[in-house]
Amino acid sequence: MQKGKIMIDTMYYNSPIGRLLLAEKEDALAGLWIEGQKYFLGSVREDMQENPNSTVLNQAKKWLDRYFQGENPSISEIPLAPAGSEFRREVWKILCEIPYGQVTTYGEISKKIAASRGLERMSAQAVGGAVSHNPISIIIPCHRVVGTNGSLTGYAGGIQKKIELLTLEGADMKQLFVPKGTCLPAQISP
Repeated sequence: MQKGKIMIDTMYYNSPIGRLLLAEKEDALAGLWIEGQKYFLGSVREDMQENPNSTVLNQAKKWLDRYFQGENPSISEIPLAPAGSEFRREVWKILCEIPYGQVTTYGEISKKIAASRGLERMSAQAVGGAVSHNPISIIIPCHRVVGTNGSLTGYAGGIQKKIELLTLEGADMKQLFVPKGTCLPAQISP
């Protein structure tokens, strides 16, 4: 390791939805990915090292333990530092405001961003791109975003995992559906 070079500390976490990789950079959680998800590791270019003694990673692990036990731990309990453009960070901030067990749409998020920027409208597709590149899955709850018509689309971890997370949170699944042509294991259905 070069002197002064930033390292990313990592830790694996075995969750009910699969193995997760947690990453810390400069005393903040910088990543939480479901193994095998789309955009796994995102734009991480730094060297990584496993660190079971990381305070931040152990905080995240305890947060996840509580979450998967059905609790609603506060996002503010963990210092977060997702790397991304100003627009993406603005979208991710809105994701953090979606209440536990509830959903919002890409369109609603685009309206909020348009309003905050004094614009008449904002592309829901641009919002979808930012949501899908969220580097801190679950804690920044991108799984709580659905299509305007209630379709369960756009989760980098896969629709099956999105359903499992929303079900764990007790979300009302009656108005939500999996789009036709989406393959899911037989035991998973909304």
